[in-house]
Amino acid sequence: MAEKHLGRTIDIHAGGQDLVFPHHENELAQSRCAHDGEPFARYWLHNGFLSLDNTKMSKSLGNVLLVHDMVKKIPGEVIRLALLNAHYRQPLDWSDDSLQGARRMLDRLYGAVRGVDITDEEKAHAEPAAAVVAALEDDLNTPKALAEMFNLARVLNKTTVADERRQLAAELLACGDLVGLMQQDIEEWFSAGDDGDLSAGDIEVLLEQREAARAGRDFAAADAIRDKLATAGITIEDGSGGTRWRRNG
Repeated sequence: MAEKHLGRTIDIHAGGQDLVFPHHENELAQSRCAHDGEPFARYWLHNGFLSLDNTKMSKSLGNVLLVHDMVKKIPGEVIRLALLNAHYRQPLDWSDDSLQGARRMLDRLYGAVRGVDITDEEKAHAEPAAAVVAALEDDLNTPKALAEMFNLARVLNKTTVADERRQLAAELLACGDLVGLMQQDIEEWFSAGDDGDLSAGDIEVLLEQREAARAGRDFAAADAIRDKLATAGITIEDGSGGTRWRRNG
């Protein structure tokens, strides 16, 4: 079947570490014998085991999580980043903490480019950082690639020159394209989530009231509105360009 649809030698053969012996070694031997010694696959990738709250995930234990179920409640990029945090050959423990951590990491990446006015042309011509590409070319070292992306985000956050900020932001977004992250509209990312008791319109009204209180030097009222928003899971950020808000996961 593989020969019929993919040819005598395929590019990548993947599976769990428990399949290296005897399954894949037998598969390799049989294929070489059938094809005059030609290799069956150019690259063999064997992933580490996935556990759920320190218990091995398996069908027999009934603790298997399916992505098509998870994305109904969890943003796909959060799931992707939680998986990319570990090298594919290393074991990975899946938990609510790992998902919350991934969400915070994405907030930092999106936050770095938030407010940077990048043109479509700058995005189209941007190249991903060489260090990120090098990490991915080194046996798909995604933890190293992510570390380099956060280094780039830190440089961007410290840079004040507008042209440099646009260039760095475009470069960071190009890095995100390689690993399937930072693909959403930035403001939609920060406003997405369970509305709870406050809709986006409610939040904007409260922010207008807070701004009016600050303008009237009624700082107690302004602080009370900030506290109300914080209780509802809303973080506000005051900057030179005005006040921005985001939902906390």
